[in-house]
Amino acid sequence: MIESVNPIKRIDAPPDAAFAVVASIGGLDRLLPLIESCRVEGAGVGARRFLRLAASAGGGEIEDRIDEIDHQRRRLRYTRTRSPFPVKSYVGTVEIRPAPEGRSEVSWRVEIDVAPEAKEELVPLLFGALSGLIDGIEHEAKQRETASR
Repeated sequence: MIESVNPIKRIDAPPDAAFAVVASIGGLDRLLPLIESCRVEGAGVGARRFLRLAASAGGGEIEDRIDEIDHQRRRLRYTRTRSPFPVKSYVGTVEIRPAPEGRSEVSWRVEIDVAPEAKEELVPLLFGALSGLIDGIEHEAKQRETASR
């Protein structure tokens, strides 16, 4: 059963700064404490991102393939090729749009094919993790801005 999970948040970071965090592909372990480590092989489209989940998140390894990085539209799309969760397919799209007062609106949409018996547990868990990643984008963009001063 295909499910769409799509937290959307406004963050206090300019769109280009927020997208720079996303487009760097790696560093997800700095964005969300549930991710113990993150490493990237390759660069740009076709790169592979490997995540290790913390024991508190159930552990396990995740592998993503980067399918699109569109700097003009501030959009990154990836396919999850390995996951400890009961999904048949997983495609994620992160989009960043300008918001008033120099802020950004971040949408992190995931389309998953999840077994009906796992949906009730997995969808809220995923929504929370994606929301946390958006918060992490804001924090990381601010840290980068401070470091560049």
